[in-house]
Amino acid sequence: MSTFEPNIVGFLCNWCSYAGADLAGVSRIQYPTNMRVIKVMCSGRVEPGMVLGLLEAGADGVMVTGCHIGDCHYISGNLHTKRKYALLQKLLAKTGLAPQRIRLEWNSAAEGQRFANLVKEFTEQVRAVGPTPLKAPTPDAAKLLNIKAAREAADGFRLRALVGKEEKLVTEGNVYGDRVAQDEFTKAMDDAVEAEFQVHRIHIMLQERPRSVKDVAEQLGLQPRTVLGYMVALRQRGWVDVKEAVEGTPLYAAQ
Repeated sequence: MSTFEPNIVGFLCNWCSYAGADLAGVSRIQYPTNMRVIKVMCSGRVEPGMVLGLLEAGADGVMVTGCHIGDCHYISGNLHTKRKYALLQKLLAKTGLAPQRIRLEWNSAAEGQRFANLVKEFTEQVRAVGPTPLKAPTPDAAKLLNIKAAREAADGFRLRALVGKEEKLVTEGNVYGDRVAQDEFTKAMDDAVEAEFQVHRIHIMLQERPRSVKDVAEQLGLQPRTVLGYMVALRQRGWVDVKEAVEGTPLYAAQ
């Protein structure tokens, strides 16, 4: 039997999930004590970057809980949560961390037993996955680079804007009234996630020391032509520039 005890963080919305946890407490319902609770006014306030930041800092798992769909205190806050969580799943998949380290659930104020069951299930789920490979003092360097890049991508304007515009583009359309099909939007989001993730991976590497396109490509397992395209995008943003040339090969460094 494993002696590993997961370090878990739980985001609980004030109006339903936290009240459900409180009910479990006053009802003396037993459940694991592995979860450290963060109360938020609405689950929709939990950003993907916040969850990724906790995983980067060494949390073994993170659970987000909110009101049941249709019962949100702020009407549509949990619908925003669903879209943000979908982005979180896409970014986590890029990092190499197990998808079982995150979970989204709905829990009402009257469901104390359900809350206790969720904590127990998630604790066992994370325990089965094992300790995070990002915990100090010997974190997995490749996964640490990936989680940093994923967090920065999640906090960036492009992905945040896409998530914020999804509902309107799919249901109402753009400024011309043209609706975007859900599968088309999903494809655009997947492409944006990949591009932003790689751009931030490269930027983080260039903060360490100047590198050539070939060096970056070899380190990240990408084609040099692909890396060059990302490097052009980084220069356009003003994030990197050519620092020097060694035997005719430009070395790029973060600005």
